[in-house]
Amino acid sequence: MIFKPVIVAAVAVMTMLPVVAFAQDAPAPAPQTDEGGPVVDNGSIVLPKKKEETAPPPAPAEEKVKNPGGEIFSMRVDVPIVNLDVNVVLDKTHDFVPGLKAGNFLVVEDGVEQQVQTVRVIQTPITAVMLLEFAANSYAFVQDMQNASMSFFRSLQPDDYVAVETYDIRPHILTDFTNNKDTIQQALESLTIPTFRETNEFDALYETLDRLTRIEGRKYIVLISNGHDSMSKLTLDQMLSKVKATPDVTIFTISTGAFAREMADARGRLGSSSRMDYLQGDNEMKTFAQLTGGLSYQPMFQGELPDIFSQINQSIRNQYVLTYKPTNMKNDGTFRKVKVYLVDNEGKPLRMQDEKGRPQKYSVIARDGYKAKLPVE
Repeated sequence: MIFKPVIVAAVAVMTMLPVVAFAQDAPAPAPQTDEGGPVVDNGSIVLPKKKEETAPPPAPAEEKVKNPGGEIFSMRVDVPIVNLDVNVVLDKTHDFVPGLKAGNFLVVEDGVEQQVQTVRVIQTPITAVMLLEFAANSYAFVQDMQNASMSFFRSLQPDDYVAVETYDIRPHILTDFTNNKDTIQQALESLTIPTFRETNEFDALYETLDRLTRIEGRKYIVLISNGHDSMSKLTLDQMLSKVKATPDVTIFTISTGAFAREMADARGRLGSSSRMDYLQGDNEMKTFAQLTGGLSYQPMFQGELPDIFSQINQSIRNQYVLTYKPTNMKNDGTFRKVKVYLVDNEGKPLRMQDEKGRPQKYSVIARDGYKAKLPVE
């Protein structure tokens, strides 16, 4: 796979690994003094009706992912700084929650509260790999993959860069990163008749993560698969270790074949061993997403796909970026566990409600830690 060149200054930025924290899980932190949060009366946020919501401000020019020539640029400072991408979404609709301030975020690293210095909302084009299972195991699975990949294709915007990769017994790169939608469409339309039945999902995902480490900035993998791995050399533990150790990559997963599996199970054609294999695959796909701050879906019907990719688009195009200097300044290569909570101006768990006063549950989605980089010799 060919990747765009990267220009990097002196490095000491620390990048994050994944977590999903819920409002009710927040500890009792010290009272916050920041009065800038969108707090009303008891400290809750009142969410406007959807039609009245204003879009978050566009990202400043220096935060664009690519220049007109397609190269990726990154400026880094020479002191330890943690840049943490955080998404806050409503549980029911997965809508992005705008309007949060620095005082609303409580970051805890290895049990120690950190001082959030800046919070900003960015809207960026995406750099993503579509990783697609294309194997001769079931027509229903192939059809679901085709429908899901085309739905994602239709959601792309002009500045998005996407690569298309499939796998059966080995990975196959159909097209490298491009923003040419005709090229992407041709790659997807070429997927008509699969050849091999066996699949090596772990090996393909590991190889994709490895390649993405060569690209600067935030990257995404959209993994569309039934989740079953039949012949990878890697174990699940090795795969999870790779996921945790790969910074700046968020995985979204879409499971295929849910309806076909339900029908086969209802007719008694799905044995207990097959049922367990698919359940295990679903759980593994969900884990890949959760560990990287992504989302996992198991659509039953094709009609669910537009809403799914609308939610994914909201998640990856609008996000908060938190910046802080860690209290532990050592670049010693250790893994630092990080949790993010939302609090009100009194340091209590933040509550959200709609205009009718009904409480709204939400999730804080971020990576669950980072590995402090060793000094460059």
